Amino acid sequence: MVTPPDDLLELLPLALSRPREAVARARGLLARRPGPYVACVARHVLGIVLRDSGELGPAIRELRRARHLARAAASREREADVLATLGTALVRAGRTSAGLAALDSARRQAQGLLSARIRTRRGIALVHLGRHDEALEDLRAALAMLRAAGDTVWEARALTWRGMVHLALGRTDLANRDLLRAERAFGEAGQEFETATAVHNRGLIAFRSGDLPAALRHLDDAGRRYELLGMHWPDLALDRCGVLLAAGLPLEALREADASIRHIRDSRGEILKKAELLLAAAEAALSAADPQTARQRSDAALRLFRAQHRSWQSAHARFVGLQARSATGAASPRLLHTAAAVAAALDDLASPEASHAHLFAGRLAMALGRTTDASGHLETAARSRRRGPPVSRAGGWLAEALRAEATGDRRRMLLACGRGLDLVDEHRLTLGASELRALATRHGTELVALAQRHVLARGQPRQLLRWSERWRATALAIPVPGRSTPRDGHAADLAALRAVAAQIVENQAERRPTATLERERRRLERAVRARLLQTPSDGAGGVGRLDVAALLRELGSAQLVQLVTVDGRLHALLVGDGRVCHYPAGSLDDATREVEFARAALQRLSYGAPVQRARAAVEVLEATGRRLQQVLLGPAAGRLHAAEVVVVPPSTLQAVPWSVLPALRATAVTVAPSSTMWLRARSAPPPPTREVAVVVGPGLATAGGEVAGLADLYESVSLLGAGTATAARVLAALDGVWLAHVAAHGCFRRDSPLFSSLQLDDGPLTVYDFEHLRRAPYWLVLSSCESGLSAPVGADELLGLAATLALLGTVGIVASLVQVNDAATVPLMHALHKRIRDGARLPEALRDARAENGDDPVSLATAFSFLVLGGG
Repeated sequence: MVTPPDDLLELLPLALSRPREAVARARGLLARRPGPYVACVARHVLGIVLRDSGELGPAIRELRRARHLARAAASREREADVLATLGTALVRAGRTSAGLAALDSARRQAQGLLSARIRTRRGIALVHLGRHDEALEDLRAALAMLRAAGDTVWEARALTWRGMVHLALGRTDLANRDLLRAERAFGEAGQEFETATAVHNRGLIAFRSGDLPAALRHLDDAGRRYELLGMHWPDLALDRCGVLLAAGLPLEALREADASIRHIRDSRGEILKKAELLLAAAEAALSAADPQTARQRSDAALRLFRAQHRSWQSAHARFVGLQARSATGAASPRLLHTAAAVAAALDDLASPEASHAHLFAGRLAMALGRTTDASGHLETAARSRRRGPPVSRAGGWLAEALRAEATGDRRRMLLACGRGLDLVDEHRLTLGASELRALATRHGTELVALAQRHVLARGQPRQLLRWSERWRATALAIPVPGRSTPRDGHAADLAALRAVAAQIVENQAERRPTATLERERRRLERAVRARLLQTPSDGAGGVGRLDVAALLRELGSAQLVQLVTVDGRLHALLVGDGRVCHYPAGSLDDATREVEFARAALQRLSYGAPVQRARAAVEVLEATGRRLQQVLLGPAAGRLHAAEVVVVPPSTLQAVPWSVLPALRATAVTVAPSSTMWLRARSAPPPPTREVAVVVGPGLATAGGEVAGLADLYESVSLLGAGTATAARVLAALDGVWLAHVAAHGCFRRDSPLFSSLQLDDGPLTVYDFEHLRRAPYWLVLSSCESGLSAPVGADELLGLAATLALLGTVGIVASLVQVNDAATVPLMHALHKRIRDGARLPEALRDARAENGDDPVSLATAFSFLVLGGG
């Protein structure tokens, strides 16, 4: 028997603690041309590090050389140890049979403690293959032997992977117990790499427990630790995909999966993980409404899983592929048969996805009129409403609602819809970032649609209003947590982003390169957004229910029009005169198209087209206004008689220039994201003093001419401009002020609406900056281009500058929907402020200013481009 030298005893553990140091020491040993035993250990270390870095081809070659050296050293123990590592590498390379055969051979050859360690590795390989029952058997047997021997590091490894099995089977409490014990042991033993994996696993526990911000924090922390150790860990990309998908960010999840797949392809890394990443990419594509890509990726994953004899993963890939095929074609008996088989397979595997598969099969059966089959599948799916994270239970209540609908039980169906939405509310209240809260509403879309469809068919307009409000702009009803105490580094990142953006503008003006700066801007944007997505919830807030009686009282002589979309058709709910009346309108597709026509006509007119073309554009705008009125309001347009009208459109119609509608030309119009928000804003008291803040940004064609004379209109005015309009000073000036007017170029970012900005003297002031105001301005006038735009997200939510300010407490905002003519804006703004000074609220002030602004095409287009958002 060969006795290992003392300096070798710590080299193998070092490979899983500080891999770079282990590689350097192993190569140093090999450079001295040692005997076969020492060379075997060095090659073994290189094989471990290469395997864990995803370089499986080189890893397998090193491990085979190590095995030959072990034989040359006549060390059966060394050979068994190397053979077990080789087995795990072969399994991860997709060579399942050869890998398991190597592990079985190593276990037969080993004795005592080494046998327990090899059994642990075999259990880990079986976890990768989805053979959870066999894995648990190996890991439990190994744990008993490792504890008896006092081998704490290997015991921690076995606990880690037993915890991973519990997670896969939905046993979060058991997983948490095992993984926390493992993390403590790794930390005490100084195992840096395995401590990083423990942090990674904490992210998984948070994810499965429904705490997405904590999951993102832990996974990012683990990523930084892996990077410092020089490791590319595909499991991190896989788990980030899952969290991003749950957070409602499927395109980002798809990019994450694709980047890791490319890394594996370029480095000839582990095929085992490539298959899992292909499945993750398929799930992301399906969620992003790209069924063709989802089908391609799931089919590719399924081929690899079958070649690797991985039944667990194969069943999941079949389910994703089945959903992708269903999204591109009608229900059929064959599709239902396959769906039932997949659901049964997932049941046998005890997969948490089994309930989703039964829900899918139940829907197919309902579409085919097979009520008995549908009831069976939906009953099985509905069992998940009693256990698991809130979103999973909400899916169970959806199944219950569909089951009740199939049997005609109206009361039970509406109750199930309400219970499901309560759970989605519970989930959203665990999220700190307003973006995640808005995106999370998509989980309740089908529940609301079921209820709306039912109350519409029964002719219950008040109920339709209530259900519409149940899921409209609800993210704006929850305060932003901790906005006065941003996370560490957040303010610094925003300041750096501002400086880089300002430098880009300067370089562009002087025709200097900007590529490096653009890369830095993208990096900083990712850092800012990642920090905000990880914001923990403070548990505050909650979504109130609309009090229709209170809404009618507050309206008084005014009227409110709430537009509701049901199955692609618009319905106008006219609220006022003590009643809620329903009027059918046009299709959402037609309305969307007409809105784009109207915006394009306003854009053409804003910049002074030649007389003939301007006249034609005015005629187009007039005709578009009439068509818009018909498709948006239908017969409700003829019932509008109030001097003040509040319009509550769905988020997809937030860019409508309402004043081009003939019925609203002479009306004071307020556009609110929801009736509940309008009602809340109306009750907000104004500040005790009437302080006014005026901000003039750089580069305006009129040099901020619309603010000239404001000091004569108001008693207390602070003016920032000509170099003093910096982000810090502007935020301080806006904080809690009664009225603010910001004349600055604006940029609406459709790709990332919370990076929409106003250009100040030291760079862009983004929506993220505004989120850290202690008190929002009571009224705000934004004369910049497109400052009133927000992006529709989630079920019926908005993200953007105006939406965020409404969330922060701004009662009324005057803003534009298109790029406006700076010169034509000046007289409109002067007239607006005179009316505000005389005591008018924003809707009346804008209506009167529009009437005074002249009827030439440019003035007309400019006046039509502005609207009042919020509570007015």
